[in-house]
Amino acid sequence: MKPRGSILFFPGRGDHYEKYLETLDEWHRAGWWVTAADWRGQAGSGRLGTDPVTGHVPDFAVWTADLARFWQDWKAQTPGPHVLAGHSMGGHLVLRGTVDGLVDPDGLILSAPMLGFVGNISPVIAQTAAKLMCLIGNPARPAWKWSEKPGEMPASRQSLLTHDDDRYQDELWWREQRPELVMGPGSWGWVERAYASIRTLFAPGKLEAIAVPVIILATSNDRLVSVDAVKKAARRLKDVRLVHFGKEARHEILREADPVRDRAMAAIFEFLDRIAAER
Repeated sequence: MKPRGSILFFPGRGDHYEKYLETLDEWHRAGWWVTAADWRGQAGSGRLGTDPVTGHVPDFAVWTADLARFWQDWKAQTPGPHVLAGHSMGGHLVLRGTVDGLVDPDGLILSAPMLGFVGNISPVIAQTAAKLMCLIGNPARPAWKWSEKPGEMPASRQSLLTHDDDRYQDELWWREQRPELVMGPGSWGWVERAYASIRTLFAPGKLEAIAVPVIILATSNDRLVSVDAVKKAARRLKDVRLVHFGKEARHEILREADPVRDRAMAAIFEFLDRIAAER
């Protein structure tokens, strides 16, 4: 059967693409050529921080440059239309790559994109504080405590991610089977550069210039990324559908309990049908 098109998926900070095999398989079964990749310094590619688990990057431009190179090769080898998808930090980076003109997808799927952080601190003040922490110590050192016992998952972590016990346990299984996938906190450098990249995305005229169709999944119950920032971005995009959830969904919408996940996947499939039809 001829593929309907191709999807390239990137996970979030501290993630690995194996967590999303269920979603990737469903896209494939629906007739799409599916590829997933991990970011430099994550999953099995080693760490750029000061220890085996801290996530660090000198600048988000490192990742968008990697995305641009991968995109060109991938696009040349796969059938169109070409859809770019990302969760959390992955959603931020694929949107940033599109804004910067480094990639030219026919559609964007953003799951709980990292367009701001939860909290009442001004992004300018938060970035300034992070810059100070980078100046007084190694920017690659961890910015927050992960667990009392190194390598042990925080007990409250699931309450941030998903209501679904089985899907959460699936992630832990992957970490047990492949210890190199384990990742902990971000570095102070990561925090400072994240704020800088978010400010780049929200610069005047940037989001308005995107003509690509976009679907965004977001939840007001997100305790990691700011849903208000997501809504603000959605209002500035030309062609966007925002699928909004409430207390029934946590950050990992594509790994939530079936009632939430089924609704999210149905919306994505409607979006993909549109992309395929317009090609």
